[in-house]
Amino acid sequence: MKRMNIVITGHVDHGKSTLTGRLLADTGSLPEGKLEAVKAMCAGNSRPFEYAFLLDALADEQKQGITIDSARVFFKSLMREYIIIDAPGHIEFLKNMLSGASRASAAVLIIDAKEGIAENSKRHGLLLSLLGIRQVAVVVNKMDLVNYSRDVFEGICRDYGLFLAELGVQPQHFIPVAAREGVNLISNSVSTPWYTGKSVLEALDGFDDEQSLEDKPFSMSLQDVYKFTENNDERRIFAGTPSSGRISAGDRVDFLPSGKTSVISTVEGFNTEQRFSAGAGEAAGFTLETQVYVKPGEVMVKEGDESIKVSDRFRANIFWLGSRPFETGKEYKLKIGCAKVSGTIEKIEKLIDAQSLEKETDRKGIRRHEAATLLLKTSAPIAFDTFDANEPLGRFVIIDDYNIAGGGIILDALEKSSVKRIGVYSNQEIELNRFIRKHYPHWECRSIEE
Repeated sequence: MKRMNIVITGHVDHGKSTLTGRLLADTGSLPEGKLEAVKAMCAGNSRPFEYAFLLDALADEQKQGITIDSARVFFKSLMREYIIIDAPGHIEFLKNMLSGASRASAAVLIIDAKEGIAENSKRHGLLLSLLGIRQVAVVVNKMDLVNYSRDVFEGICRDYGLFLAELGVQPQHFIPVAAREGVNLISNSVSTPWYTGKSVLEALDGFDDEQSLEDKPFSMSLQDVYKFTENNDERRIFAGTPSSGRISAGDRVDFLPSGKTSVISTVEGFNTEQRFSAGAGEAAGFTLETQVYVKPGEVMVKEGDESIKVSDRFRANIFWLGSRPFETGKEYKLKIGCAKVSGTIEKIEKLIDAQSLEKETDRKGIRRHEAATLLLKTSAPIAFDTFDANEPLGRFVIIDDYNIAGGGIILDALEKSSVKRIGVYSNQEIELNRFIRKHYPHWECRSIEE
């Protein structure tokens, strides 16, 4: 069955956990007896039952070794399986999203019908825009608290729709919901006879499947190279998860940015049947006919494919979370795919205030919860792609003092900065020259005689 990653976001107490818990219950996705057990626990403690408690119960099971992640909850419809990314609070959510641990193909953004559009509602809309998430359903929750008022619902749709339009985001759906009561979650409810659109589950099932990544050119960020010596096993396995396309045994491959070339000998998997190919999203390992020295973070592509960019400069949209400003002139760590590289701000093109959407162009730093379009320069050329062409290789995070402090998406590759030059001062040092040309192709080496 196909699988899709969905992120659920919204201001604190607008009902993310309740909606998630109710979806789990109403789609029959809970472990057997879990719903009844939580209801019994609530009754025993004289507490009213809340569907949000289901997530707390599943988190407790996670601590006991059961394979349900408190940040990633699984449920399924008749069409496909879903992984819901649901984190407890806006800062944690932002870091979860920006870490790239679970790439979201679509989003459900929740707004409390009674409280209305909050500051974080706008901030989350901006973040979704900057991360390039275009499949969005806006859920207006707690409609029971406003007596299922059509006027309240349409007012929020109008105001928030105009705000998102400024960001270039056009939600496919605005859905009136009472998550605790199950109204318009699985199917349409008589409580809102004036609403004729899709339910939440129908909207999710209508989102485009991310499997189209397999139709794109092959690319894989190299996670690591493993060697197993037990029983005289001399294989070197180049491991990673393809971000797009499909590769098979016998295909010739290039590694970027080093330019090394080899041929896929075998396709390996852990505790799997013998396989001869691997595609987007399928963790795999590969052995090569000709051994090459490449570092984790290099991108493997089919020989001759020029769709992946190699440069030390790119334009990006970023969202900053760090307690200290993101400053020009300071060096940070960037993580793109499996590559880690130092980087600095070359130029801030514009800053965007998350609340007012006003733009600034003359500041030298980016403060917490601000967004910007800027030019970044890395300490060495790296392989990447634009987000529109290849989401996994076009999304990155920024690390400051070992903490994820921001992240964003790559808009354009820019021309490389001037090449570095080193002198090779005698022809007797030709071997050093060859070594540098092989392992540092972005340097230009010349001897005195040249």
